[in-house]
Amino acid sequence: MNDIDSTPIPQGDLSLQTIAMPRDTNANGDIFGGWLLSQMDLAGGIAAAEIAGGRVATVAIDGMAFLTPVHVGAVVTCYTDILEVGRSSTRIMVEVWINSKHDGEPLKVTEGEFVFVAIDENGRTRAVG
Repeated sequence: MNDIDSTPIPQGDLSLQTIAMPRDTNANGDIFGGWLLSQMDLAGGIAAAEIAGGRVATVAIDGMAFLTPVHVGAVVTCYTDILEVGRSSTRIMVEVWINSKHDGEPLKVTEGEFVFVAIDENGRTRAVG
């Protein structure tokens, strides 16, 4: 990922929406980056599991940069865009958006490229589908 896309419109499909709660904050009252990353992983995993037709595991995450802090009470929305489907893996772009606390305008928080691999009941790689 070279530059974060600053387009003011989410790309991809809505995959996950949740509310940022006080338990998910640091000492300054901003949402932990790790919590946000876990929401992105969940969103990507939902999309990847649909494509794979079953269980998937995260195998890689490519660079992230946070553009704006996430405040408590923000509705955090994750969008997924399928970039590539291979024999056993799926590469997915996950974008995170919130609405501005001040004017309600959509704000892009971050994006990241996730790679998931399809796995069988024994945890071994299997073909997608």
